[in-house]
Amino acid sequence: MHKLILQGPQLKKETVSKIAAELGGMFEIRRHSFKMSLKKPVSKRQLANLRNTADFDINALPEGFEPGRIRLLITDMDSTFINIECIDEIADFMDKKPQVAAITESAMRGEINFETSLSRRIGLLEGLSADALEHVYNERLKLNPGGETMIAGLKSRKIKIALVSGGFTYFTDRLKELHQLDYTLSNTLEISDGKLTGKVRGDIVGAEAKAGFLTQLCKQLGINTQQVVAMGDGANDLKMMKLAGLSIAYHAKPAVQAEADAVLNHCGLEGVLGLLDIDDI
Repeated sequence: MHKLILQGPQLKKETVSKIAAELGGMFEIRRHSFKMSLKKPVSKRQLANLRNTADFDINALPEGFEPGRIRLLITDMDSTFINIECIDEIADFMDKKPQVAAITESAMRGEINFETSLSRRIGLLEGLSADALEHVYNERLKLNPGGETMIAGLKSRKIKIALVSGGFTYFTDRLKELHQLDYTLSNTLEISDGKLTGKVRGDIVGAEAKAGFLTQLCKQLGINTQQVVAMGDGANDLKMMKLAGLSIAYHAKPAVQAEADAVLNHCGLEGVLGLLDIDDI
């Protein structure tokens, strides 16, 4: 049987019943979703048509995907795991947020090489007091909606959680400790005399590094890439996402949504649990 997962705060049973009748399927009600079983697969055109008229998320799981075998979720940080682009908010303390945000958006759309874009953005922060990082973390950074529910659900299934980011260790390290995440990888801002130098220490974590981190963790955990869920929102997440058994575009740029296995535009992070059939949180 082929599986459709429907979920979102606006979704009603009556709507699911109508879709099931149109597609010739049956559905069951889950805590975080409706799961529909179909004898025939839904075409990309059918799925697109359903999404265009829906105010909820509807996803067809990849053929052969087995949620119960997932052992690792690897997720981007900025605008995916958390609600902000940290570098844009840091730049706000130098009144340079519009300039930095414009470069961020261009990189997320894949118009600029990520490493080049990050170097440009960090260069604009030269001379800023490192205290700005603490202000961003304490005053502006939050988990995206449903984040705590997602974390609890994954941990209930002993699924490891990795946070990988083209952002900065200042934030990933604190999030790892606060939410008891298993792994993190990100960039280290260079600081001298209490101020940002406009550089990072070591190699920049970009698309290749994210994909490499996924592969490294699979070897470390003794699993294969089909046992991984990868989630992101920008072009620099695509290489990582292509390796995974299930790729999720979270409130993502159109180019990312076009290539992902599943798209979450209406749900919060709790939507991950619906896709993984985790129903007891």
